[in-house]
Amino acid sequence: MREEKGTPFIRLAKRAEMDRKKVYLIRVLSIVFALILGCIPIMLTGNNPFSAYSVIVSGSLSRPVYIKQTIRTAIPLLGCAIAIAPCFKMKFWNIGAEGQITMGAVAATYFALFYADKIPHVPLLLIMFASGAVFGALWALVPAFFKAKWNTNETLFTLMMNYIAIGIVAYLQGGPWEGRKGSQLIPMFSDNARLPTVLGVNCGWIIVLALVFFLYIYMNKTKQGYEIAVIGDSVNTARYAGMNVGWIMMRTMMISGAISGIVGVIIVSGANFTLYKGVANGVGFTSITVAWLAQLNSFAMIAISMILAILEKGANTLQTRMQIPSSIADIITGILLFAMLSSEFFINYRLIFRKKAKEEAVR
Repeated sequence: MREEKGTPFIRLAKRAEMDRKKVYLIRVLSIVFALILGCIPIMLTGNNPFSAYSVIVSGSLSRPVYIKQTIRTAIPLLGCAIAIAPCFKMKFWNIGAEGQITMGAVAATYFALFYADKIPHVPLLLIMFASGAVFGALWALVPAFFKAKWNTNETLFTLMMNYIAIGIVAYLQGGPWEGRKGSQLIPMFSDNARLPTVLGVNCGWIIVLALVFFLYIYMNKTKQGYEIAVIGDSVNTARYAGMNVGWIMMRTMMISGAISGIVGVIIVSGANFTLYKGVANGVGFTSITVAWLAQLNSFAMIAISMILAILEKGANTLQTRMQIPSSIADIITGILLFAMLSSEFFINYRLIFRKKAKEEAVR
């Protein structure tokens, strides 16, 4: 049988559902492979890779104070992953969580600066969370509206809005909200505008875990969650079924933006106690990795967020104890993330080579 002209040498094909045991085996082996590969940059610095890995783990989990710091790092990652998951399920690529976090933080900071001495503690925090959710939702509504109305590219739109949000905070830092003249700093929050601690960590972790359960119920037990899944599978099918696709997109993005805004409030009132232009600190982008690695499973996001938080906290310890540059820790993290994402690719797809395809056709 002659080979057809133009047939690519390698093609991708969707796999049939793989056995669950094989799926877990591939994921475990990908992590082992990444850890082995991560030994190379550590050895290039003249250090023992096993000692380095031990320092990463001990530097993030060996003492209660380290565990608390690791959890503080994981809180915004998990919260933001929860926020973007409904959009990604709908195949609406919301890359603007960074800006939505920032705008939620801006709203909360306004009340923290100008009403902390006028409103009691608990009502003030409730107002800060409500305003943060509203600002985040409205910020997310803008690209959703343009997508629904004129089918604009949501990836570029949401990405560009991040920089607008950062620019707004930069203006506030050096303008109306500047503390001491010339400092380019917004004043620290008073105790009245700070989140209380529970078990040594700000109570944001309770809020975020509540959001995990909310997302699970919303996505799996409600009509709105079903609509999101249908649109993600096929927009045409959703329209044929009579769904208002534009409204569902806007509604879902508003929910996503509201949760991101809440994360922004947790960051400024539970961790930083002030606002600055880098307040989101890349969380909006890193959370995309968390959501994808967890396959948009809200409970799996808890584990992934903790793994990344351990790596980030452990990397700081690696730098101080072994004088290994932080860039090496970033390389190890990158290798691990790449391996984990690659494993998901091979779980869902297989490679078909031209010769193999020809043999299968002959049979």
